[in-house]
Amino acid sequence: MSNDGQPAQDPLIDEAQAEQRRSAAARLFDIRRVIGGLFVAYGVIVTLIGIFDSRAEIDKAEGVRINLWAGLAMFVFGLLMLLWQWLRPAEAPDPNERQPDA
Repeated sequence: MSNDGQPAQDPLIDEAQAEQRRSAAARLFDIRRVIGGLFVAYGVIVTLIGIFDSRAEIDKAEGVRINLWAGLAMFVFGLLMLLWQWLRPAEAPDPNERQPDA
């Protein structure tokens, strides 16, 4: 009986750690986070452009500050995507569950 200074491995702890890693990976690569982040970033940029539009650009759009409104819409959409991802996080698929053959 040799003890090489390594702690005993508990299979339940190993399984819990593996599940935690799968769950973190599923949340990390959630497409809602990517889409939401991009829309928020572009929304901020377009909103700032819309705030500083010149009179000629506003007249070109028939008096509508289109960049401002489009930027705000993109920003709100991005925040909604991030809120959705935060309220309903992605669940990692169960590795033991067998998928039916097509």
